[in-house]
Amino acid sequence: MRKSVLSAISEFFPIWSQLPVMTFKQLEALYWIARLGGFAQAANQLHTSQSAISKRVHELEQLFDTELFDRSQRTARLTEKGEEMFVLARKLLEQRDAAIEQFGKPGVVERRIRLGVTELTAMTWLPRLVGLIRQHYPKVILEPDVDDSLQLRDKLLADELDLVIVPETFADSRLPHKVIGQVRSAWMCKPGVVPQPNGGAMRLHELARHRMLVQGNNSGTGRAYDAWMKEQGVQPADVIVVSNLVALTGLTVSGLGVSYLPRECLQPLVAAGMLAVIEVAPTLPVVRYVAMHKGEHRSALTSSIVMLAQECCDFARMFQAQAEEEGEKEESGDSGPA
Repeated sequence: MRKSVLSAISEFFPIWSQLPVMTFKQLEALYWIARLGGFAQAANQLHTSQSAISKRVHELEQLFDTELFDRSQRTARLTEKGEEMFVLARKLLEQRDAAIEQFGKPGVVERRIRLGVTELTAMTWLPRLVGLIRQHYPKVILEPDVDDSLQLRDKLLADELDLVIVPETFADSRLPHKVIGQVRSAWMCKPGVVPQPNGGAMRLHELARHRMLVQGNNSGTGRAYDAWMKEQGVQPADVIVVSNLVALTGLTVSGLGVSYLPRECLQPLVAAGMLAVIEVAPTLPVVRYVAMHKGEHRSALTSSIVMLAQECCDFARMFQAQAEEEGEKEESGDSGPA
């Protein structure tokens, strides 16, 4: 019988056949237990049973004849050797993913991407981005997280997210970032709440006499416009902080006060007579959005997703979809190469 290459080599180097052999499944089990704080959570993350996770950890401990978890604790706490193995597991898993992304075809890349976005992104072009990711990377599992900019940045720093898309206000020197687009806002109110002066724009300090609905400093837009108004020497006397964009829009429609809202995507509410745009001088500056990730987590996949985000970033319309874009191309006769 023909000997395998490994058997032939082992005859010359017997020690090779005696070395412990780790598997990526074992390393994944340890990594996710430590990351998520328990065997059950790791099993859910890896779509397997808790007993399978326990078996993988037991096999890993047997290979090196050392305990990786402290069994005297009620929680899944790593031993000192377990901490060392966790660091090694993280590096090896990252290298594995990088190799797959670099040498594998996009259609076979299997990874989870935890993507954080703001409410405005979720309400406008996120569906389109999800469609593009599914088209280019059908085996990638996308885990979106919609939150305010401050929380998204902090989750990224805590390794709870892989990539976030937030206003540039929250760009951080510790986090590489790339500009992907911008959004224009306008002052709006319920028609009749703020009379528009004849023959010109209202001054900002005049508008500030009315009750203002603002997003607060947890919001990138809120922080940017708060700083901008202070630069203009304007400090509103009557302010209500509303962190949720949908609630902010609803309260503005109700006539509770004036607010800065994304101009283009809310145009249907203006056209329907539910909101009125207030022309104010000086005009609100645009807010640029950036994609941020941790430097050590940069990969071909995250770089590709950032490029897809740049391609489809558009705050002009609500709930955009890839199918919508393709339909527009067909109507215009731009169906691509034959």
